[in-house]
Amino acid sequence: MRRTGRAVRPSARHRVSAARPALGLALACAAAAAALSGCSMEEATCGGGEYPVISVGGTGSACVPNGEEPPEGYTRYPEGKVPEHVGDEWDTYWQTHTVDEDGNIVEVPEGQ
Repeated sequence: MRRTGRAVRPSARHRVSAARPALGLALACAAAAAALSGCSMEEATCGGGEYPVISVGGTGSACVPNGEEPPEGYTRYPEGKVPEHVGDEWDTYWQTHTVDEDGNIVEVPEGQ
């Protein structure tokens, strides 16, 4: 029996392929954790500690710190019709509607 004295090492190809299942498992675990924790990928309308307001007579909006009143020319959204995330039902609705000076919800004329 002949011995060469060389150590047998796995090729680089084997080391890379052994890492792939571990990476896949880590990504799957991260996705499952996000889904189970209720983590959302939706962009919030306003940051924490703020609430959204709409411009009177227009479709513009802004975010106001909690505890502060809306600035001049803005008002609070009507109760139950506040957008929470970009692209949600109310965010889409308020692209074509606004609140007038009397607090009534009205359609915005095209082109405004």
